Amino acid sequence: MIALAALVRPSIAAPWMDDATLTEPAPPAPPGLSLVQSRLWSLAQAELGRLGPVIPMRDVVAVADFGAHSSQRRFHLINLPERQVSSFLVAHGRGSDPEHSGLLQFFSNEVDSNASSEGAYRTGEFYVGKYGRSLRLDGLDRSNSNALARAIVVHAADYVSEAVVAREGKSGLSEGCFAFDEDDAELIMRTLGQDRLLLSGRFLS
Repeated sequence: MIALAALVRPSIAAPWMDDATLTEPAPPAPPGLSLVQSRLWSLAQAELGRLGPVIPMRDVVAVADFGAHSSQRRFHLINLPERQVSSFLVAHGRGSDPEHSGLLQFFSNEVDSNASSEGAYRTGEFYVGKYGRSLRLDGLDRSNSNALARAIVVHAADYVSEAVVAREGKSGLSEGCFAFDEDDAELIMRTLGQDRLLLSGRFLS
């Protein structure tokens, strides 16, 4: 990892972004952040700049770094005004990890793939489904354009927790959704609400 001052556009660009979409460098991160937090800050700002008014609520950005193992807290909530980053466990799709190694092997946007998709999402409305209160997601890139059709959402699951990680050495697998510890899911959904940005990809690891 490199210090923020040395970050240039290719370093902060998400993998699905074309160079042509990056018209301005991301604004610098505030002082006092760690290297990881600075990198997350730059990624969030770059994507907010790319998407513009498509994301109306711009105070909090979520980043799922699926380059990290599922035993790690790899889902990050970035509160831009407060200059704070909070991190949580999150599951990836079983279609992305056929051997259940704990490491995401590949992304897919295909219907019925049960895989995680990379790209930018806008958070949608709340609803009550199979896993209780859940938050819909709208995929904004070619790499996740089937999110609504696939019912890729944010929800709680009993297969994601520190206890599961301690016992199994990894989190369980979703069907492509962003699944969280039942103790964390409500906080995450309440913090994100509607019309905010969630990013999925391999970023820091």
